[in-house]
Amino acid sequence: MTAHAGTPLPPRLRHAMDYLHTWAGVLCCAPLFLVFFMGTLSVFDQELDRWMMPATRVAQPAAVSFDRLARPHLEQLAPGARQWTVQYPTRRAPAMRLSWFENGALQSRDVDATSGRLLPPSGSKGGSGFFFPFHYTFHLTWMDLGYWLLALLSIAMLALLVSGVIIHKKIFSDFFAFRPAKSRQRATLDLHHVSAVLLLPFHFTITLTGLIIMVFVYTKPGIALVYGQQADQATREAFALVRREPSGRRAELASVDAMAAQAKQLWGGGEIRRVSVRNPHDAHASVDFQRRPHDQISYDTRMLTFDGASGALLGRSELSSTLALQRFFTGVHMLPFDHWPLRWLYFAMGLASCVMIGTGMLLWVEKRRLRQAKEGRISCLVVNAVAAAGSVGVLLATLAMLVSNKILPEAIAGRALLEQSTFFLVWIGTLVHALARAWQPRSRGDLGTAWREQAWTSALLALLAVALNGVLTGDHLLRTVSHGNMAVAGTDLVLLASAALAALTARRLRSRGTVKAGAGPLLKEAAL
Repeated sequence: MTAHAGTPLPPRLRHAMDYLHTWAGVLCCAPLFLVFFMGTLSVFDQELDRWMMPATRVAQPAAVSFDRLARPHLEQLAPGARQWTVQYPTRRAPAMRLSWFENGALQSRDVDATSGRLLPPSGSKGGSGFFFPFHYTFHLTWMDLGYWLLALLSIAMLALLVSGVIIHKKIFSDFFAFRPAKSRQRATLDLHHVSAVLLLPFHFTITLTGLIIMVFVYTKPGIALVYGQQADQATREAFALVRREPSGRRAELASVDAMAAQAKQLWGGGEIRRVSVRNPHDAHASVDFQRRPHDQISYDTRMLTFDGASGALLGRSELSSTLALQRFFTGVHMLPFDHWPLRWLYFAMGLASCVMIGTGMLLWVEKRRLRQAKEGRISCLVVNAVAAAGSVGVLLATLAMLVSNKILPEAIAGRALLEQSTFFLVWIGTLVHALARAWQPRSRGDLGTAWREQAWTSALLALLAVALNGVLTGDHLLRTVSHGNMAVAGTDLVLLASAALAALTARRLRSRGTVKAGAGPLLKEAAL
């Protein structure tokens, strides 16, 4: 079809994708960085628990006994609870965790499974209680708002990946092009290209599997429409779970260890991940055993249910082919199996993804700062401040939380809340700092001032966290390495590496005055 004279032709696909990539990135860059950063930390969330909870730095037991280790403590701590849950110790989490509900709130305590000693309350949520749920809920639990926000961000990420491939002119040559010795803009552009192209399969896989994991959350409205007030029945039917109402007649709980031995035999081997005892003092008590998926990719926590009074098998969960596929993708995303090289690879790829997002923010700002300064517009200043707080500011807030974990007294009330408050207050402070720097006349020619200062602060906080851990707990780096406590030693080493990288980034972002002549074409290329 021929266009009429004077009528502009419709934009080409590549230009439309350029527009989508630019503005979807601007709107979603900060929350996407947060998702990837928290997901990266969650790869080693249980190791962070050991660092943040010194009392749980215990030895992994050779054997575990529910009857000898867990039951006496639960009888004392939660005699009237309707459900006891016991997380069995693993190499990554060597303490046995006891959980129960009391007055509608989840309570938990840790037990040294070697000595049977009840450990003191940790007073901290740790990595698995703060960083891990932050990754997929943003701690917004009202009406599952965090889950739905994650769904929108995942769709935006997929759109960014597709549009980025379409607009990329030199996708293969840029795979090999990284010139750190060149100008700051050239090095930033190359780093953005390399991290994006090199990890393109990872980005697609991790984003798509993240959506698949949350399928039961996103189908809640449909389930509620079909099942009405009995929405829990959908889960029981999907996983073939056995649930019994209490009879009101008291009965003694049979040996859980004997049931555990039978469960392992029925599984043909394997280890127990979790034991849940429902209505422990009732004649209709039931005991659920979940298998730990440490030797397979699929996150298939197969469950066996026993009669609590007699110890007889009541049923076993079975997965349909659809659910089995969903569990496989869950395993690909969450990495539940024991494979340390792959776990470190996931960690490195997560960090590279954060680099991709952070450099994309910098490129957008650098491309527009001179033009908007001449036009008297402030949108570039606002985006730069949000980008700084949404990237290096998140790192700074995380390190401030780790420092507060060491300096807050263990016996103080609400210690976990104070740690979390430290994170959010410092994070808000980084945004205020970035906005203040952007509005200073002497800083407007160099929008990297806030990034640079926050990077230097992050480096100092990382060093301080390592020093405080060594001084206050006695587990300094030489001691933890010599004793084989690699969870704590690895965390200290990553903190030291973070300090070095933050200092290097701050040096690379040092002021170089105005953009040199000839940088215009380079910044124009940054959008492509």
